[in-house]
Amino acid sequence: DKAARDVIRKAGYAKYFVHRTGHSIGVEVHGNGANMDSLETLDDRNIVPHTCFSVEPGIYMPEFGVRTEVNVYVADRQARVTGAIQNEVIPILA
Repeated sequence: DKAARDVIRKAGYAKYFVHRTGHSIGVEVHGNGANMDSLETLDDRNIVPHTCFSVEPGIYMPEFGVRTEVNVYVADRQARVTGAIQNEVIPILA
């Protein structure tokens, strides 16, 4: 969480990043494992091998918001992105 917050803060958008960076994924999507969170729950549990996480920072400004999500499997010595990595912006108008 801190790494994502540092990048967003340095870019000048800290006040618009109002939720945790990510969460564990379990049988019910939002799992009971560690959260990537130094804002809401201040979770300091370790990320352990053989677990899945959603990494989804978002910035929400008055005019618009942007959020990205990547799901990751944590193997023994590396993290593996489980799906395709998005390389373009897809606008969604409300």
